[in-house]
Amino acid sequence: MSTASDTRVRTKAVRGKAQRANGANKAGKPGRSGRERQPWLPWVFLAPTIVGMGIFTVLPIIASVALAFFRWDIISAPSFVGFDNFAEVVQDPTVRVSFLNTILFVVVAVALQLGLALGLAIMVQEKLPAWLRVFFRSAFFFPLILSAASVSIFMRYLFNEQFGVVNWLLSLVGIPAVPWLTTPGGSAAVVILVYVWQNFGFSFLLFIGGLASIPVETYEAASLDGATGWRKHIHVTLPLLSPTTLVASVMAIINALQVFDQPFVLTRGGPGDSTRTAVMVIFESAFQRLEFGQASAIGVILTLIIMAITAAQFRLSKRFVFYQ
Repeated sequence: MSTASDTRVRTKAVRGKAQRANGANKAGKPGRSGRERQPWLPWVFLAPTIVGMGIFTVLPIIASVALAFFRWDIISAPSFVGFDNFAEVVQDPTVRVSFLNTILFVVVAVALQLGLALGLAIMVQEKLPAWLRVFFRSAFFFPLILSAASVSIFMRYLFNEQFGVVNWLLSLVGIPAVPWLTTPGGSAAVVILVYVWQNFGFSFLLFIGGLASIPVETYEAASLDGATGWRKHIHVTLPLLSPTTLVASVMAIINALQVFDQPFVLTRGGPGDSTRTAVMVIFESAFQRLEFGQASAIGVILTLIIMAITAAQFRLSKRFVFYQ
């Protein structure tokens, strides 16, 4: 009898707890239903980022595209000219030369940047002890955090024809002074070298991360198959590193197409137009000649070129990128 009564008492207690819990949930106490009544809460945390991107990214892009169809010098009211700005830009020889300079700069600078970064990453990852790896990672990345303008000013003194340290070192081995910044070839070489020196550290860190993700067992299996030395890197490292190479190349090309600081500070685009880039022409059109419509048109063209090259890279990546 006592057992049956105890069972009934426990059953009533369990039912009472269930009823109280059900009532608590209906009253909106802690639980899933409480979160469902606050769908606005995530937007509160996202609002600062969304507003910031809208004001400082989306609106300027829209304004720049719209301004490309107007003629405006800040002083007078904008006047709609349709595609006249684009027609004038295409016919301007300075603009054509600047885009050609930019493309040539991208080809040479990106090839040097990626080649140097990959070679140093392989050497640091394989040949150096762990404590030295940390040092070189920091040392190679350090130039990237420096101001491009300050680095270019410093390099301008180093490559000065009269009193530069570079020509002084060359004179020690009997080489005459080289007019680095006063000849088209010399100025282009200096701009490329300074840009690569300052920017290869980012690609270097990407390759370091990619190399660290390759399983050791893969190299061991390749060694058993007879792959040693550079054959190991050609047949194992490069294919497995292709996703990292894609990311590094996309970012390197986008940054190189927008180069401005180094040629502007080192050579001012000279001698002649030999080192004038597309972004320099945008700057000169907008802030020196007050032709904001033409500057916006050049910016739109440059943006379309960047988008086209990036899309082509990702399309080609389907053939050349191998994911583990």
